Amino acid sequence: MKIEFTLNGKLTKVEAPDSMNLLNLLREQLGLTGTKCGCDTGDCGVCAILLDKSLVYSCLVPVSHLEGHQVITIEGMQNLDGSLSDLQESFLRNGAVQCGYCIPSMILAGEALLLQNPNPSHDEIREGISNVLCRCTGYQQIIDAIEETALIRKNKLKNQSEKDMEIAND
Repeated sequence: MKIEFTLNGKLTKVEAPDSMNLLNLLREQLGLTGTKCGCDTGDCGVCAILLDKSLVYSCLVPVSHLEGHQVITIEGMQNLDGSLSDLQESFLRNGAVQCGYCIPSMILAGEALLLQNPNPSHDEIREGISNVLCRCTGYQQIIDAIEETALIRKNKLKNQSEKDMEIAND
């Protein structure tokens, strides 16, 4: 079957068997190996991606459901200039990386949460990442990184609003 969807900001046209899931399409056909395969049953969360800005498990998404939708993988998280996103930078600063297997999905879970709730509480962050299992970090550094990113984004918005008010007053 032919499928047309937006992948990491670019219109993508592929041909794939309708029995294929998104995880296998990404890894095997499109060469995007940042999305990991764990349980292949939707239990571990390490294959999570953003589908229309919501966190979903790519192992559970049939390619037939992609038509016209927007998919973001870890490869699509960087800035336009190719540098790491603010959330990825926060993960590094806070030591929120160990083996790296779950980290792509943790970053995407954090991004999905911040898109829905730009100022999440500690408990909301814990809940937001709870469906991605990690055996290495103990989660605290990941929570710290997401909290830090929320604060950075809040301060950027505040500073931008102040600049806009100054311009309007001139």
